Amino acid sequence: MPTSSAARAVTTALACSLLALCTAAVPSAVAFATPTAVHQVRADEGDLNDPAKKEIAMELVSSAENSSLDWKAQYSYIEDIHDGRGYTAGIIGFCSGTGDMLELVRSYAQREPGNVLARYLPALEAVNGSDSHDGLDPTFKDDWASAAGDPVFQQAQNDERDRVYFDPSVSQAKQDGLGALGQFIYYDAIVMHGPGNSGTSFGGIRKAAMARAKTPAQGGSEVTYLNAFLDARVAAMKTEEAHSDTSRVDTAQRVFLQNGNLDLNTPLSWKVYGEPYTIR
Repeated sequence: MPTSSAARAVTTALACSLLALCTAAVPSAVAFATPTAVHQVRADEGDLNDPAKKEIAMELVSSAENSSLDWKAQYSYIEDIHDGRGYTAGIIGFCSGTGDMLELVRSYAQREPGNVLARYLPALEAVNGSDSHDGLDPTFKDDWASAAGDPVFQQAQNDERDRVYFDPSVSQAKQDGLGALGQFIYYDAIVMHGPGNSGTSFGGIRKAAMARAKTPAQGGSEVTYLNAFLDARVAAMKTEEAHSDTSRVDTAQRVFLQNGNLDLNTPLSWKVYGEPYTIR
């Protein structure tokens, strides 16, 4: 794993919001082991569903969560970051304590009955809603890493990421009249804060932003609205110690917005936790 447990704890409460109900393969990335990664990408469309744009979104999120642009290296990641959500694992931070890991393993078992993780389903059901490892230790981490080499499990991770996080957030952003940058801003928010309507969930953050500014679909300025959304996002992040470093907003998303890059066009240069990245 390209980051320490402490860094992961700061960056990855992620999709493991306790309000999460559960959770398209994209072109391969050329990724680098060092945080000062540089990757060549060609993307001209203003829609995050465009494969090249989606690849950019995956790399941006991975830079914040994993200190690497190589998001596909995270299929095998699994760790208890001691945030009260049990094990955190995979490309989007599926958690044993919040239900999305359970849904993922169920999906994998349906696609490939008898796989190495299927036997943990009763334990995952039992620990859901807690930080317990009961029935998982001592073999679950090794079996997760083993399953991560299976293309069927990799696709299951991709699909759950899209079903619970990517597709709903991009769809909502389009309804709100936002371009690729706004779509990414929504996606990154739902990854960290989870779906739902509490003040610190994606729905609550969006509601707070809309109380301050109209969306483009309502006739408002896209830049003004996105600044309001990022303000609300930062306020939500600061309510939890694990999210208190807001550089993924301040020195990444806010920079793109200040540069007027509403289509999230390359080249992109940003910093997360002080480390520089570039996608050319």
